[in-house]
Amino acid sequence: MNRLTEVDWSTIPKPLDDGGAAHLTGMELPAISLMATDGVKVELSQLSGTSVIYAYPMTGRPDVPLPDGWDMLPGARGCTPQSCAFRDHADELAQLGVNQLYGLSTQSPEYQKEAADRLHLPFTLLSDNELALTKAMRLPTMEVEDDVVEDNVLIKRLTLIVKNAKILHTFYPVFPPDENAARVIEWLGNQ
Repeated sequence: MNRLTEVDWSTIPKPLDDGGAAHLTGMELPAISLMATDGVKVELSQLSGTSVIYAYPMTGRPDVPLPDGWDMLPGARGCTPQSCAFRDHADELAQLGVNQLYGLSTQSPEYQKEAADRLHLPFTLLSDNELALTKAMRLPTMEVEDDVVEDNVLIKRLTLIVKNAKILHTFYPVFPPDENAARVIEWLGNQ
């Protein structure tokens, strides 16, 4: 089993809805710019049309071990399968009217760029490594004490459907992560 993409989800603790994202639907995105993996700053309050922003704790790398106990942290495992699913469904999302698709984590733009290149993502990843968006929107977080993690505060996995910078729908918790893109497609198809 490839440790980065194939996971037996029955062996991973399922995250519970702790209410950490209940306040997000209906919110306007704040006037915060985040650096993207293509080197461009994205001003979130200026997003127009339909956007999908999926947040994840951190993307692992083949040459770096995951933090100790990572698989047993509910909602931690599955960032790469989630990103790959959005990659594989990017054209279908565009056909449903999604004109911006972003991944979001607290990892640095440099760390994210390695993942975006390695996974051949046709969209950019946004870095909230200074926690500006996380704090402004009170995104649900987890803390991990490990040398592998750049900052010990990580965003819990969630997905936002945004229309003209206003959150229409929130998926939280997201499990299993590799089915997130399909659930977004299903939701968009019913609108």
